[in-house]
Amino acid sequence: MDYKVGMLGRIALLAASLFGLAYTIFDSWGGFIISLFLVLVIIQIVFLLRYSESSFKKVRVFLDNIKEDKYSQLYPVKFDGTETDDLHIEFNAILAKLKEDQSEKEASSQYFKSVFKHLSIGLITFGESGEIQLINTAAKRILSVTELKNISEIESINKELNLAISNLRTGGSELIKIAHPDGIMQLSVYVIELLMRGEKFKLVSLQNIQSELEEKEMEAWQNLVKILTHEIMNSITPISSLAGTIREDIQSKLEHIERISPQDMEDYLMGINTIEKRSEGLTNFVSDFRSLAHIPAPKFTSISISKLFDSLEVLLHHQLEKQNITLRKELNPSELILFGDQTQIEQVLINLTQNAIQALEDCDEKEIRLCAFIDEAGKIILEVKDSGKGIDEEALSKIFIPFFTTKKKGSGIGLSLSKQIMRRHKGNIQVKSIPGEGTTFKLIFNG
Repeated sequence: MDYKVGMLGRIALLAASLFGLAYTIFDSWGGFIISLFLVLVIIQIVFLLRYSESSFKKVRVFLDNIKEDKYSQLYPVKFDGTETDDLHIEFNAILAKLKEDQSEKEASSQYFKSVFKHLSIGLITFGESGEIQLINTAAKRILSVTELKNISEIESINKELNLAISNLRTGGSELIKIAHPDGIMQLSVYVIELLMRGEKFKLVSLQNIQSELEEKEMEAWQNLVKILTHEIMNSITPISSLAGTIREDIQSKLEHIERISPQDMEDYLMGINTIEKRSEGLTNFVSDFRSLAHIPAPKFTSISISKLFDSLEVLLHHQLEKQNITLRKELNPSELILFGDQTQIEQVLINLTQNAIQALEDCDEKEIRLCAFIDEAGKIILEVKDSGKGIDEEALSKIFIPFFTTKKKGSGIGLSLSKQIMRRHKGNIQVKSIPGEGTTFKLIFNG
């Protein structure tokens, strides 16, 4: 109310001064009086303008304080019910709220910085210029540095790691070996690209998985030894036993060769033939193992997935027709191109489709779907789906183990071979199976 009263009072004084000026001019008063009234009018106008601007000046100062994050200033409150008092109360309330929000923001920032700093996984963030924004203790420990100002400094630590960080895009990961005072360290490098306030930056995570790899490696060796000893013993035990029986029988009859009848000779030949077949089976087993251990490096070329699917359909046409299986192909987009080794990728698809065909042998509804698409992360996905009976949970956890198979006929290396081929393509293979609803194998290419 005080502002209105002050404004009206000043307007009234200005009006009176103007009236006095007009009166002196019309009544032909002396120049001195007229000049006096003129000066008075000008002074009144100046005071009126200053008074009207006083509230705007307070608002301007208030906004400047907000702009500069100065929330500590308090505006005086007299609790006299005036409009200026109300304005000061509102200003103080807004500043108190902003100060509280700033405190919460700072507390959250400190909390996240503390969490970031003490995570066991190494984390580094840097901008487009390469300048390090944040680096936690774990990353410094992994890289054996006390300080890191620019991401390019990693090149002096490990060139392969620096190249991976530079080239990897969102969702990309790579395994890198680096030398460390504690020994060779196997790092899993993962990169995410982010955009904040119009500025691009990268978040890099470094995780030492050496102990996990050694544990898995030992587990893999144990599984491999179990399989090898089982398969070899299965072949060698009957061979050894049969060879011993034949030797003893022949030895006992050497002194009396005439006692060896045609029937004995036939038994010996049968026994030797059995030994040969078992030996041949063991040789094939070793050959399968050798092929699993010596996969050639992929020769990368552009592959039209549409043509790849068509080629697969022609190749398996006879089997599909014989078992009355419907093959459906779904591509989105239809001109999708994959960069990889065509022969190896084709072999993986043949393995998976052959498995799907065998899974449909005793099914009423027989359908196989070949799908290709790009997921939300920009990765190319190929899927082989069947409408079979599915794989039980216990077998599902073992299907990628070399020589493990649930089929009556089969070496058990197809899926292991496929997994290795996918890893050489910097990709992965996943399986999802629901008993009674079918199985889906997913080939994931990071691009």
